[in-house]
Amino acid sequence: MVHGYKGVKFQNWARTYGCCPEMYFQPTSVEEVKEVLALARQQNKRVKVVGGGHSPSDIACTDGFMIHMGKMNRILKVDTEKKQVTMEAGILLADLNHQLDKHGLALSNLGAVSDVTAGGVIGSGTHNTGIKHGILATQVVALTLLTADGTILECSESSNVEVFQAARVHLGCLGVILTVTLQCVPQFHLQETTFPSTLKELQLLFRPELHGSPPGPSSVSIITPMDQPSLPRLWPQTRTAQRVLDNLDSHLKKSEYFRFLWFPHSENVSVIYQDHTNKPPSSSANWFWDYAIGFYLLEFLLWISTFLPGLVGWINRFFFWLLFNGKKENCNLSHKIFNYECRFKQHVQDWAIPREKTKVALLELKATLEANPKVVAHYPVEVRFTRADDILLSPCFQRDSCYMNIIMYRPYGKDVPRLDYWLAYENIMKKVGGRPHWAKAHNCTRKDFEKMYPAFQRFCAIREKLDPTGMFLNAYLEKVFY
Repeated sequence: MVHGYKGVKFQNWARTYGCCPEMYFQPTSVEEVKEVLALARQQNKRVKVVGGGHSPSDIACTDGFMIHMGKMNRILKVDTEKKQVTMEAGILLADLNHQLDKHGLALSNLGAVSDVTAGGVIGSGTHNTGIKHGILATQVVALTLLTADGTILECSESSNVEVFQAARVHLGCLGVILTVTLQCVPQFHLQETTFPSTLKELQLLFRPELHGSPPGPSSVSIITPMDQPSLPRLWPQTRTAQRVLDNLDSHLKKSEYFRFLWFPHSENVSVIYQDHTNKPPSSSANWFWDYAIGFYLLEFLLWISTFLPGLVGWINRFFFWLLFNGKKENCNLSHKIFNYECRFKQHVQDWAIPREKTKVALLELKATLEANPKVVAHYPVEVRFTRADDILLSPCFQRDSCYMNIIMYRPYGKDVPRLDYWLAYENIMKKVGGRPHWAKAHNCTRKDFEKMYPAFQRFCAIREKLDPTGMFLNAYLEKVFY
């Protein structure tokens, strides 16, 4: 008999959204999940499943029944021949990564955070970067779904195919994901190379005979503050000098996992290449620069800027100069390079736009900030790229995409005014055909999604068939579907 708890308060990781469910359940088996749904049907209650709680929105909130899947976290099968692993949906990716290490396997791509569950990470359309790679849900080859009436559906490309195409990005509204089977690859190491540039002039720093490799020491001279008092610049020793936004294709070909960070209120860019390597593990991590400066000092200055907003532009430029003005390299197992520590509580938005709209959108965002000096934006704007797929509600449905992520930190838990920035960003994203990340806060409604997603009506029909009474809806999903 499953046990429920009253008086539990749920808050997401960033402490930006929370709720007080009527009952909170932590089932340990499929039978216990079935019991919760049977009780919900009997009492006409709504149900929401929650995983790691990292979604920076109210997508997991409910005042009905909440099911936390954390105790259904076992590896069920490892097929080393097919390189596939089947797991309960409540397993954290951090734990999955360690289990895969033992079998010489890895996921071909991961998001920045692994304290998230397998069921949640696919359901919200989580992504990383790499134009040869899709969102994380494209690695799913099979899943099992428990529907509102207690039926278990085995879904794959050969069984319940239509449900499978919907359930890989399920938004938590089709039922309870019980198990997930992921396609893996042999374990691999990555080298991460980070180097500075500008929006106006991103130097493609390489020797002609090494085209396709990250920039090396022989291809660039860095003039540091010790050499001259002004901000450091890169001086190329090759004739290749091209613009970041005019040459995205070059970078996407040069690096398997390419992304870049733009520092608002400046021209500064930090370019990040991640590529397969046989080099031994190495790290450029440094507690003083990463924490004393990059966290504690930054948080203090951001807090000061809540009283003096004009400081934000200076902070962005100053910290680029302090922390991002030189080349850095790190090598390690893939998941240790893909993942990084999120130190700040934050508000974020992240939209997927057609890849060819990257330059137009970013320059318009930059121009908007320049035309409205009272609107401030924290660094960075993170720009990533993802392959097209055929998942019905994937933001990358039928098109290669650029994800453009904006952020406003909450220094010492203090909210910073962001509405004008948020609305300007959303307007630009809509103008260029964007689709919001499902896990992150947005102001879109059903009318918007009907225009954004060619398969939206198909998904709605599947949802209404699997959950005719709306058991798995909440306030967030009502805005999506009604």
